[in-house]
Amino acid sequence: MTARLNFRLHGPDDAPVLVLGPSLGTTLDLWEPQLPDLMGPWRVLRYDLRGHGGSEVIPGPAMMDDLAEDVLALLDGLGVRRFAIGGVSLGGAIASVVTLRVPERVAGLVLCCTSAWFGEPGPWLERAGRVRAEGMEWLAETASGRWFTPGFAERHPDRAERVVGMLRGTDPEGYAACCTALASYDLRDRLAEVRAPTLVIAGAQDPATPVDHAEELAQGIPEAVLTVVPDASHLASFERPDLITLTMLNHLKGLD
Repeated sequence: MTARLNFRLHGPDDAPVLVLGPSLGTTLDLWEPQLPDLMGPWRVLRYDLRGHGGSEVIPGPAMMDDLAEDVLALLDGLGVRRFAIGGVSLGGAIASVVTLRVPERVAGLVLCCTSAWFGEPGPWLERAGRVRAEGMEWLAETASGRWFTPGFAERHPDRAERVVGMLRGTDPEGYAACCTALASYDLRDRLAEVRAPTLVIAGAQDPATPVDHAEELAQGIPEAVLTVVPDASHLASFERPDLITLTMLNHLKGLD
């Protein structure tokens, strides 16, 4: 079943569309720091994952194809045929699957702090079960340490708490569904099929999707470009927005 996704669309009506997806446990506001610069040359479409932010909750497990279908249904409903697409972590995985499913529609791909494979399914399924049983607070208590470099939350408490608040507000069933999608996800044998011009971005200090995950993506996707961002962890687009925005603009220039 396809979920109705909450979205925001900013930028000139006649500009090419850039679709941006968030990381697990965050909302479309994760990409807000990029908006002022991106929404000139692009019409930026940000969306919430199913069960996150303002998007619909679909009870039960999901596969990555389900999450990709959510995004494609949103685009079709808006009449968007051609687009560039990207995302952070889970959002990047969804972007990869969308690109493989409709290659003729994708002008460019941006993969930020993501992977072709997020590890064995057991831990993801265990996490899904625990959030269903206990809610989100136990994850929120340690989120800053997983998402940002040491000291970021102390230097920027308002910014860090804003993102952690996204996690606290996520529906446990929606979060769990996305965990099951991650558990079954493995594109390692299909990277060579990606034909869109691809930018791979890694946070140099990312413990969740370390640099070697980004290197695997860049080596497997034909002609992909890899950028490693210093002093950045898993939510690099939020922690180092200026550098990542510039890198994205340079990659996406002319890809419409």
